Amino acid sequence: MRQHAQQEHRDEHSGRSGYPRRLSWPSADGGEVPYAVFTSQAIFEREQERIHRGPTWHFLALADELRNPGDFKSTFIGTTPVVVTRTRDGDIAAWVNRCAHRGAMVCREPRGNARAHRCVYHQWAYDERGRLRGVPFQKGLNDKTGMPVDFNMAEHGLPPVRVEDHRGVVFGSLSDAAPSLADYLGPRMLPWLDRIFHKPVEYLGCTRQYAKSNWKLYYENVKDPYHASLLYLFHTTFNIYRFNMRGRSVMDDGLGVHSIITTTPQDDDDTAGDYQKHDIATYRAGLKLADPSMLEVRREFEEQTSNNIHTLFPSTVIQQIHNTMAVRQVLPKSAGEFELVFHFFGYQDDDAALRRLRLKQANLAGPAGYISMEDTEATELVQRAIESCAAGDSSYMAMGGEDGDGGTSLISEHMIRGFWRGYRTMMGWGG
Repeated sequence: MRQHAQQEHRDEHSGRSGYPRRLSWPSADGGEVPYAVFTSQAIFEREQERIHRGPTWHFLALADELRNPGDFKSTFIGTTPVVVTRTRDGDIAAWVNRCAHRGAMVCREPRGNARAHRCVYHQWAYDERGRLRGVPFQKGLNDKTGMPVDFNMAEHGLPPVRVEDHRGVVFGSLSDAAPSLADYLGPRMLPWLDRIFHKPVEYLGCTRQYAKSNWKLYYENVKDPYHASLLYLFHTTFNIYRFNMRGRSVMDDGLGVHSIITTTPQDDDDTAGDYQKHDIATYRAGLKLADPSMLEVRREFEEQTSNNIHTLFPSTVIQQIHNTMAVRQVLPKSAGEFELVFHFFGYQDDDAALRRLRLKQANLAGPAGYISMEDTEATELVQRAIESCAAGDSSYMAMGGEDGDGGTSLISEHMIRGFWRGYRTMMGWGG
């Protein structure tokens, strides 16, 4: 929090316009959120400075995406372009993808293999660690002068990004003030990450989509167990996620910005009755799949959850639904747009049948996923409705209680309220 306090001080004296230093919140518990946080570009820019370029950690890649020396991948931390690479020494390095000369994007390919990266604008060349290795005509040509005689290439490399590889998941941070990744996630969240990444994984491919809505609406969504059997027919009808299953809805012990939701199925007959009784529209008795193998489950964990949605603020969601697994990467683009990338993976020791099942169940998530395609549509419905709201208008979230439910209820909004309390603290608007 000291870091945030110092940042706020700089804002106060920087003379930068448009950064709201104060924002009125109707309640302190995070249950009422001013819609301006979803529509204001000034607030979006403040988030980039205090959160995405602040003391936070972000998913960059699975280490398996960078198997060979020279393998690279272009991505982002917030709106900052970043390249992550496997070095010739076998390490993983990352750097800001912005030429030290005139600021052009150096690497323009989404992924590939290269020992050197050359800016197309003036052909300044960098190695895989982002160190400047070549400047055309540095010493001039014939009687023409080049760079100053005291020009030192070592002083003009690409800004390095802090990197931590945790069990094959590569995270990056733009801030030297960020704690270690383990301390950032905390003892309550780290075991859930280790549960999924308990043995080497293999990258299977990715899907990506753009949403015309604010990135925090998606963060509300993945912290919201309340919507998950009311929005998705597939979840409810086919007994993947129901409120009366065994569930968890748990936040971290720090700011409360990380969280996990799990569900463990029970027999269909034990849970379907409540949905029929309450006439829930997403429950369709008698609806069958032409190919029921989509719903098969291979037991892999001591507790075989049907849903494991692990949210690591501010850009990472670890997903396990039946036997399909993915890291979702949330990339904000503006106050009203974000990109969502699903990185699907399996384990390196998968047998052929399990690998086929994972790939088939990848259809559950992603842009056209049977379960997740409704999510971005829901966030866009909110965005379209709040763009014209009056100053001071806010949402209202009061479902469930932290104390009474003990982190087991799936009819709860307590993780969203906790998220907003932590967000306010990180933005310098009080806890």
